[in-house]
Amino acid sequence: MPSAGPRYLALFQKRIDGDDALLELARLRFQEAGLGTEFYAGTPDELHHLLQYRPWPDAPVVVHLPRELDLFNEEHRRQIVHFAASCEANVYGFVIHDTAELKTRFSEYIATLQEVNSALQSLTIAPYLFVEYAAGLEPGLFCELFKNLQDLEHISACIDIGHIGIWQARYLYRKKYPGIDLCGLAPTNPALPELIMDVVDAVHGALPTVLEVIRRLGSHGRPLHFHLHDAHPLSTFSPFGISDHLSFFAEIPIPFAYKGKNMLHPMFGPAGLAKIVTALREVIDPGLVSFTLEIHPVPGRLPLGSASSLFTHWQDKTNAEQMNFWLSVLLENYRLLLKTSNN
Repeated sequence: MPSAGPRYLALFQKRIDGDDALLELARLRFQEAGLGTEFYAGTPDELHHLLQYRPWPDAPVVVHLPRELDLFNEEHRRQIVHFAASCEANVYGFVIHDTAELKTRFSEYIATLQEVNSALQSLTIAPYLFVEYAAGLEPGLFCELFKNLQDLEHISACIDIGHIGIWQARYLYRKKYPGIDLCGLAPTNPALPELIMDVVDAVHGALPTVLEVIRRLGSHGRPLHFHLHDAHPLSTFSPFGISDHLSFFAEIPIPFAYKGKNMLHPMFGPAGLAKIVTALREVIDPGLVSFTLEIHPVPGRLPLGSASSLFTHWQDKTNAEQMNFWLSVLLENYRLLLKTSNN
């Protein structure tokens, strides 16, 4: 039976240099907020280590498996099942990325998921395997995949709203400017002032596509996992050179004024997140939904306060305060999501 409401989680990683006191700080902040975790783990042993920092004994846990796992690889399929078998009762679901090969090997991909589903069914307590929209497929093809997987008890979709939004914005911009990648347009580009209205229009076109994917996949009555974060093709916040994994409160700086401001709104913002949650409520039981706030760190420091005792062995608390700031950003977005979900 579905639970009374969604599962709320956030990215639980160090992402900042330091020892495991950073994980203890994260455990404390997540526990205080009542927030579950999405771990990144390369091996079952690494996952078991991370599970020590579960915020409370039955806190919801999702595990993002290594990006290089390929369902077309038999050994990789065995690894996925081994992960699930090694911690059956502790994990709600595992996340793997989809693949661009789905375009040319659609039927084979379905067959591999059927095989994994059968293996998961043999476990006493089987987690879900959520396939994340990540490889830049046409969103309609991603939806078509899960239309063909409705009978698989343990397989469902992970909808990454930022990935889908960026794909759609790039697609709309490319229709007007063939051969030009919107995400390659830097804020310092001297042509940007003349192009800014087309950029904004492309970004505004992303949300309707996200909502359509939600409507299509939500209609199947299957559990859905979400990676929630904002995005913008002109964002330069990420040290990894990506345009997403932003806070919903982020503003994108530009070196000229547009509508009286030197900032652009992100792709979704709080209002867009509210529309996403509303669309979900219209098509799916809330108990079938899990959310992970997958927001990456941005520069900033926040004093540790009562958590200082976790770092008495550190002489320089800079990285601890950076971690504490990142956690505060996650929790600010969590409060927004709760408010949005409860309206």
